[in-house]
Amino acid sequence: MFNHFLRENKTSAAILTIIRLYLGYSWFTAGFHKITGGFDASGFLKGAIAKPVTGPDGNMVYSWYVNFLESFALPNIDVFNFIVPWGETLIGLGLMLGCLTTAAMFFGLVMNFSFFLAGTVSHNPTDIFLGFIILTAGFNAGKFGLDYWVVPFINKTVGKNKEKSAA
Repeated sequence: MFNHFLRENKTSAAILTIIRLYLGYSWFTAGFHKITGGFDASGFLKGAIAKPVTGPDGNMVYSWYVNFLESFALPNIDVFNFIVPWGETLIGLGLMLGCLTTAAMFFGLVMNFSFFLAGTVSHNPTDIFLGFIILTAGFNAGKFGLDYWVVPFINKTVGKNKEKSAA
């Protein structure tokens, strides 16, 4: 019942638009400030490696993630210094414009969980909660945005390509 309301109701689409704009603005400004102000993730990554998330017993909770940061992220810091600010900016832009909303929100959630696994709580729990609402709503979250035109165009284009490949 709630899924039906979330995915198909116009009132829900209006509420989702407000949530989408809020999250989009947050993502966009965070990314834009990183692009224009200079950004280097190496300090953050070194801190996450040096002081990982631990449980009540003092043991590392996400040792696999710390290994990922140590063996992949830090050696490829230039890639992450590009991906993080541009990813945040594009996620924000997609959410604010309501263009490819579910894809933008999916990648926003991936980034939120990455920050969370590194030990940054901040506003991530709220963003994750709101992000899952947007993701669950699917097309309805971008109905009052560019998705109103973009999604049908993509569906039509993909449908034509499927027909050509089946013939």
